[in-house]
Amino acid sequence: MAAIKRRGRILTVVLVPAVLIAVNVPPAVAFVAEIRHQQLIDSPEYQAEFGRWDVVELPEDLQINAIHAALLPTGKLLIIAGSGNDRAQFDAGTFRSLLYDPATGQARMVMTPADMFCAGHAFLSDGNLLVAGGTQRYELLEGAVTHAAGAMRVRNEFPDGGRDFPAGTEFVAPDGKSYRATSAFTVPPADKLIARDGSATVTASETVIWVESIVEGAPGVTADPAQYAITGLTGADAENFYGLAEAMDLDKQDYQGIADSFEFDPIAEEYVRVGDMKHKRWYPSLTPLSDGTVLSVSGLDGTGTILPGQNEVYDPATKEWTERPDLFRYFPTYPALFQTAKPGELFFTGSSTGYGPAEEGRTPGFWNLDDNTFVPVPGLRDPDMMETSGSVWAGPVQDQRMLVVGGGGVGESPLSTTRTDVIDIAAEAPAYTPGPDLPAPTRYPNVITLPTDEILIAGGSRDYRGKGQSHNYVASLYTPSSNTLRPAAESSVGRDYHSAGLLLPNGQVIVLGGDALFSDPLNTRDADFEHRIEIYTPPYMFQGPRPEITDAAATVGLGQTLTVSTPDADRVDRARLVRPSAATHVTDLEQRTVALDVTANPDGTLGLAVPAEPTLVPPGFYMLFLVDDAGVPSVARWVQVQ
Repeated sequence: MAAIKRRGRILTVVLVPAVLIAVNVPPAVAFVAEIRHQQLIDSPEYQAEFGRWDVVELPEDLQINAIHAALLPTGKLLIIAGSGNDRAQFDAGTFRSLLYDPATGQARMVMTPADMFCAGHAFLSDGNLLVAGGTQRYELLEGAVTHAAGAMRVRNEFPDGGRDFPAGTEFVAPDGKSYRATSAFTVPPADKLIARDGSATVTASETVIWVESIVEGAPGVTADPAQYAITGLTGADAENFYGLAEAMDLDKQDYQGIADSFEFDPIAEEYVRVGDMKHKRWYPSLTPLSDGTVLSVSGLDGTGTILPGQNEVYDPATKEWTERPDLFRYFPTYPALFQTAKPGELFFTGSSTGYGPAEEGRTPGFWNLDDNTFVPVPGLRDPDMMETSGSVWAGPVQDQRMLVVGGGGVGESPLSTTRTDVIDIAAEAPAYTPGPDLPAPTRYPNVITLPTDEILIAGGSRDYRGKGQSHNYVASLYTPSSNTLRPAAESSVGRDYHSAGLLLPNGQVIVLGGDALFSDPLNTRDADFEHRIEIYTPPYMFQGPRPEITDAAATVGLGQTLTVSTPDADRVDRARLVRPSAATHVTDLEQRTVALDVTANPDGTLGLAVPAEPTLVPPGFYMLFLVDDAGVPSVARWVQVQ
């Protein structure tokens, strides 16, 4: 008998859930089975053990391809599509972001000044969201390339000034073949070094850009290295500015990145332009550091080539990026890098998404930013299936334990794994140890930390981008203290590539997005981007009254004690600060839970001690939850750690 797909209630006034009838089941039997199942998942007993899923459908004019999602300190979600993996939108210059308030259901589009599709993002201490990188050009597969193209190194030998060039700037080879720049670019002044004897040494500056042939097809192909003149320049400019290029061909062309950077202001609800990155990046990771700066790592550059190790740091005080040649280190795209308890130390879990060779830069380990050394860690099972895996702190960050979840083979591999592994990064000899197996092999899992320290693992697919209708509807709850996994309610919407899950201030989880390749088991029909939103209500919201926070200061300093008023002080078991998520491509480098020591004050209030180390509590906005002795959390109160 064919299975009946389980569906949660749809939260909308105008839509009614359809009853799905299996092909080989008599309609009356299927109808009764569906009713009985719905009665089961609606029962208090079921929900108190497994939770429940509900589906939300936004009006069509507010539906957006959820490539990126971040929970702002206003409680609203910033959902970024950019061009949304839609070449037609890219060609039209249509870039979109949506502000969605899950508490009220209200939503509106936000003016999006650049194509932030496949950018990186990180929260700053003032609550602004830094968004950097995105898409300069979509890929063209071999056979679809009409104009020969390649990288052009544009040089400037003049030390007293640089120059801006527009898109379409023409470069001419000695043999007369012409190529044009596909985007605007800037060439900085040359470097000039004055020796003690007064002599000067000039080193040409260089900017690498992408150019394509003026003519179509084979006439534009060349394998000969050459120096190119720039059309329109005369005199000294024609001598100082020139191009150098190798081959120009009709091979496959990869996506290309941009250097644009913005801070999204959650109060003004708008993007504010800040200094550009030193390198164009597509699929970069932006990792928050303990001093409030942000490290940008990896990505495809402006020619579609993965950066071999040029990393840079953003300073929120100056709004500028600084290249860090002392931190030259290669990682595959969207590497999962986390600040550890030690200043100047990051842990690479081994998780990544997207691009890079299978044999390079994928070993997990510790990256010391003081001397740029890297110490690998052993023990990871299925190490060749860490692409599209999830990574998260396992329990409060003070425990210094991390969990990796699922994953698959590099590139378009059909391979996937049930593996979860755990590592104590504070151990004398850190090594991965086995966690519980997932109920099914899973790429693209959404991994969300709850205020009770449990971790929801939901969504994903067994094959690359859901091929063969391989979506996983099962969900699980992982308990870090016991290293165990238990079932949660099944979802009803398939999620894979370009999906995200985030904890909400009321303790629910929102999951959105999904970008499967095909909509049928035989992989013959293209799939539409998934616009339905799902809300997961965890079991703790069906297990009795919730503790309440009636008053708490809006700010607290590192190492200080936060005073909280609650009528439930006598049954509060623990308190947690949960950093809001900023998720994309199975990567969420913001998510962390901080345990607070709780003291009962004589006046009935609670004193919550905030750790003093910025490595544990990077300054910024957090959701404060109280959890009672039955494991039921309060609704969160926003607190800024300064």
